[in-house]
Amino acid sequence: MPVGEYSLRLQSGITGGFAPPTPNAIYTITQPLNSETLKITAAVRQDGTSSLQDIAPKDVNSKEGDVADLVEELYGILKTIPTELPPGSEDIYGLDTSIAWGSDDLMWCNGGPQGCGGGTSSVQATDEDKVKFKRAVDIVHKLVDEK
Repeated sequence: MPVGEYSLRLQSGITGGFAPPTPNAIYTITQPLNSETLKITAAVRQDGTSSLQDIAPKDVNSKEGDVADLVEELYGILKTIPTELPPGSEDIYGLDTSIAWGSDDLMWCNGGPQGCGGGTSSVQATDEDKVKFKRAVDIVHKLVDEK
């Protein structure tokens, strides 16, 4: 279980090529040190628009409901699945989605800072890894949708 502060970011739309990727959504969740509140921000591209639109930020109690269990499950998943090598070379999970997690004891990111640029990764995700990553993406969406 993550202790203290952590942050995570999910970006939908990471594959590119010669041009950088065009994100459809970016969600950021931050757990400040000594706080029981998750800070959640989102920017989403509405159908037919050319840019991301910010959605009102919100706070969620990190100790109530399923929130703590979901974060613990997400953390556990990320500790067990691989990232592509070199970073940003290939979308090894095939979901056009990246997750970046940062805490004192875990730094994990797939997709690279500029997305995936059409290379080949020397590390490939197994079918089991892909199922776990899909679950990780679902968990982030549940946290973002939390009331």
